[in-house]
Amino acid sequence: MIKLSGVIITFNEERNIERCLQSLVNVVDEIIVVDSFSTDATKQICLKYNVTFIEQKFLGYIEQKNFALTKASNDFIVSLDGDEALSETLQNSIIELKSNWQLDGYYCNRLNNFCGQWIKHSDWYPNKKLRVFDRRLAEWKGINPHDEIVLKDNRKAGILIGDILHWTYQSYTEFNKKTDYFSSISAQAYYDIGKKAPWYKIVWNPFWAFFKAYFLRLGFLDGKNGFVISKETGKITYLKYTKLRQLYKEN
Repeated sequence: MIKLSGVIITFNEERNIERCLQSLVNVVDEIIVVDSFSTDATKQICLKYNVTFIEQKFLGYIEQKNFALTKASNDFIVSLDGDEALSETLQNSIIELKSNWQLDGYYCNRLNNFCGQWIKHSDWYPNKKLRVFDRRLAEWKGINPHDEIVLKDNRKAGILIGDILHWTYQSYTEFNKKTDYFSSISAQAYYDIGKKAPWYKIVWNPFWAFFKAYFLRLGFLDGKNGFVISKETGKITYLKYTKLRQLYKEN
């Protein structure tokens, strides 16, 4: 039977972290929390559990998660963010996997909670994520703030039954602030790799992002919140490219 390490990065997650830890304690053999010097009660909550708590200045989403992987004692990893938790069904799937590990990694569907509503469409479900994997065969990649685990050398992955439960934004104000914040990170990341912002991307890409989320991915079935999510999906795309264009003007 393999041993699993639960790996989490956190910053000011007092609202969510206990759910996350409770969903892991009976599944993994150790829990590693890498915290970016939270100023709320995150640390105190974590220390109520048998975790290895490491404080590390934030390196960037991708870099922080790769750093956290190096702190685990086991090669087989369950990776969660502080605002996520394993559903009971997924907990059981992973427990069964410990005695029957066959592939190099496993995807899980992520179910997002927005303003108290579980979102079943709007480009937010099934929101498949590779979060159970052998760290020797994988690493975090992507363009900040959009990180993803990538298996090396075309390794094989399966999918587990059950959901990662993700508590996203609990108010429209919070969502709006995060849209602005993440669009700035994305614009800087695009600038750093030399990606351009032609005028047609500022016009077309936001429209397409909204259209895909609301119509093609059936966001309208999620009611008012489906419209809000789809609108913000278009907005973050617009902000990303306008901020990228501004960076080129300033530099």
